[in-house]
Amino acid sequence: MKLSEAEQARISEIIGKMSVEEKVSQLVHTSPAVDHVGIDEYNWWNEGLHGVARAGLATVFPQAIALAATFDEELVHEVADAISDEARAKYNGASASGNRGQYRGLTYWTPNINIFRDPRWGRGQETYGEDPFLTSRIGIAFMKGLQGNNPERLKLAACAKHFAVHSGPEALRHTFDAVCSLKDLHETYLPAFKALVDAGVESVMGAYNRTLGEPCCGSALLLKDILRGRWKFQGHVVSDCWAIRDFHEFHKVTRNAVESAALALNMGCDLNCGCTYPVLVEAFRLGLVSMETIDTSLRRLLETRFRLGMFDESGSGPWDKLGPEMVHSDSHVALSRKAAEKSIVLLKNDRNILPLDDSARKILLIGPGAANAHTLLANYHGLSPRLVTILEGIADKTGRMDRVTVDYHPGVGMYDKNRNNGWTIGMAEAADLVIAVFGLDNQIEGEEGDAIASVSKGDRDSIELPEWQLDYLKAIRSRGTPVVLVLTGGSPISVPEDIADAILFAWYPGEQGGAAVADILFGDVVPSGKLPVTFPVSTDQLPPYDSYDMAGRTYRYMKADPLYPFGFGLSYTRFEFGALSLSAKEIRAGGSLTVAVPVKNTGSRDAEEVVQLYVSKKNAAPEDPLYSLRGFVRVSVPAGGEAEASFDLDDSAFAVVDAAGNTVPGLGEWIITVADAAPSESGVRKGAVPPVRGEVSFR
Repeated sequence: MKLSEAEQARISEIIGKMSVEEKVSQLVHTSPAVDHVGIDEYNWWNEGLHGVARAGLATVFPQAIALAATFDEELVHEVADAISDEARAKYNGASASGNRGQYRGLTYWTPNINIFRDPRWGRGQETYGEDPFLTSRIGIAFMKGLQGNNPERLKLAACAKHFAVHSGPEALRHTFDAVCSLKDLHETYLPAFKALVDAGVESVMGAYNRTLGEPCCGSALLLKDILRGRWKFQGHVVSDCWAIRDFHEFHKVTRNAVESAALALNMGCDLNCGCTYPVLVEAFRLGLVSMETIDTSLRRLLETRFRLGMFDESGSGPWDKLGPEMVHSDSHVALSRKAAEKSIVLLKNDRNILPLDDSARKILLIGPGAANAHTLLANYHGLSPRLVTILEGIADKTGRMDRVTVDYHPGVGMYDKNRNNGWTIGMAEAADLVIAVFGLDNQIEGEEGDAIASVSKGDRDSIELPEWQLDYLKAIRSRGTPVVLVLTGGSPISVPEDIADAILFAWYPGEQGGAAVADILFGDVVPSGKLPVTFPVSTDQLPPYDSYDMAGRTYRYMKADPLYPFGFGLSYTRFEFGALSLSAKEIRAGGSLTVAVPVKNTGSRDAEEVVQLYVSKKNAAPEDPLYSLRGFVRVSVPAGGEAEASFDLDDSAFAVVDAAGNTVPGLGEWIITVADAAPSESGVRKGAVPPVRGEVSFR
């Protein structure tokens, strides 16, 4: 989004009238007013991962990983548009009252498009999963929903973070060096960032860690060569909070704050979230940074503020009329419920025990997640007065069923193994059905220092269900009553497949999560969510956590059979794919290809299916991906009906990355697979739709 010549001239005029001290003051996230040039006080730090966060009342949407599980770009865009409505409304009200503090601005440090490379990472819940293509598509949809479609003004400024190769361990994030191959860097870790840059994201946030020896917020490779050089990024770069201080305190690449600030600014980090950049005044006087470099960063920041309309006449902007009626509106609450419903993944449904009806007259609802609001909120959340826990959702759903009685007990603690009421296990024998709500909440997985019950600073040491929860579930299971297990959490949880008759994965489903779970359980909604991450069988199946080598990680490089594959999710109906058709058998550089597949619903319920397209190269090198997602589409198919899933592929779908990190044409033969989950050499997983395949040559 280009500014007019007049606006650029005004920026030049503003910069020309400022002292070096005033200029430097604007390069810190707490930017003071500079009255004589018309700059208002501004705090750049705002959060909106799945709703306006940390600013009081807001609609709490499902966590980012749950939004990815919808595989629905239009829905994600709609969610982000609702978030930006609430953000603008809050900004308008705060500005009118003179509140220019933190979390009341228009620069939102979201989305997190890091690759969820290891399920032990506590912040994986903030991402869109393990796949670069899915992350790119969902990330772009969210970013565009935040930034809006006005050709002259940004609704909000989105931020792609954390650049780059940032995915734990949380305990070491201020010190570790993410050493990866150039192939992995460009094949896995960077594609989503490039996609958002190409799509017009306004800001990029550097990560805490080093990558290939350089601190990310002061990296010549990442910031100068790749971001500004190859990708021609025109927006501004912001540091993660206090990351520049880490240069000298933890990474030891500089001797003091002055050198750290100079390194970051010279490499192209424009804005310091933290307190280090004020010493740039000293760095300038020592000749470590030039006035031109300071002016360049200041110009980028002022350009963002101009694009947001901060220098326009009050009331003249396209969103200046948005008021408090937008915040937590009924339509936004309904949208949160819809998103939660589409995100929930049905992993198992033996004997079609789900959906439930009133034949189960006595239901025992048990588990530490049932009445736990923390299982709804995740991290980076706002505040809602209408939180619906799973207990409340089920109580509301069954309250009008005269033949059904529900009893409830937490049974065992979420993260305290000593809180275990063994006598409650006997309650299962008297019930017709047990709904067991177990898993994780935001006190046991999350960001460093935020997950207060975690012994690993937000990470998990193992991906298995906590031992005391599993023991309790086994005891319940041994009583012989049918069990429906609802798991909450933001990352893969390994459980024995025979632990329940049916398993739902509900993620952190937002403020209406309990209502959405009840809608699925009782059949008002047909489940259609898909896993955006692979669920390994056990922790033993994972490579070392502190290794950034992609070998053995994610469906693209993992050769062992997982517990549940990427893209997997069952339905209450049955789908079949017809024969795959290709518009051509050969594609050349600059060419394109259309792939179409009929999708039949052979069951008795109208439903949606997420149809996925994967490519794999014949005679691929051992280090190349086994499969790569290159398309997905939600299709709605009535019971007994048929719809078509269509995919348009260009030549980039058949590109490969070489050892030097260069993207080159993948000449040769390719297999195209259309499926409802990532393909596997061992065959189709129980309940999945048999895939269909075709072949194409890239010449």
